Amino acid sequence: MARAGLTAERVTIAAAELADEVGLDQVTMSQVARRLGVKDASLYSHVRSLEELRGRIALLAADEKTIRIAEATAGRAGKDALIAFANAWREYAHRYPGRYTATQSQVRIDPELVARAPGPRRAVELTYGMLRGYGLAEPDLTDAVRLLRSTFHGFVALEAAGGFAHERSPQQSWPRALEALHALLERWPSSGEGDSA
Repeated sequence: MARAGLTAERVTIAAAELADEVGLDQVTMSQVARRLGVKDASLYSHVRSLEELRGRIALLAADEKTIRIAEATAGRAGKDALIAFANAWREYAHRYPGRYTATQSQVRIDPELVARAPGPRRAVELTYGMLRGYGLAEPDLTDAVRLLRSTFHGFVALEAAGGFAHERSPQQSWPRALEALHALLERWPSSGEGDSA
C-alpha cells in the first residue's frame, strides 16, 4: 500500500531537488526514498523506475523553464524578446542545474506523460513565435531554433563545466553573443528552398 501523502508529483519534486544538489546522474531511488523518509519500495507505487523518474524530472523542468521564459518574453518582440528568452534560459540552467540537465538528456519518456505535460509543446510555440518576429518562415524557422538551442545550451554547458578559462568572464561574453545572434537573425540568409527558378 502506498504511503499516505506520497504522490508521483511529490516524488518527482524530491528527486528534482536532489538532482540540483548532486547532479542528475547521481540520483538513485534509494536516495529519493531517504529524502522522503520512506522505504525504497514505497516509491514504486508512484513511479515504475529510475528512468521514468528522470523523465518526470525532465517534464517538470520543461514546464518550469517554459513558464519563466513566457513570463520574461511577454509583451516583447525582436531583440528584447531574444535577450529576455536567452537570459531566462541561462538563469534557469544556473539555478536548477540537475533539472536543466534532465531537459537536455536522452531519457525515454512515457508518451502519456508527455501528452499531459504542457511544457515541451509550449516551449516550441514560444521559440517559434519569438523567431517569427524576425520574419522567418520554414524551413528557416527550424534552422534558427536549432541554432539558438545549440548556442544557449552550449554556452551554459561550457559554463557549468568550467570551460571558459579565459580572463574575460562569461558574463561579459554572453550579451555580446546575444547581440551577434540578433544581428544574424535580422539578416538571416535565405535557404533558397521554395524559391521559383
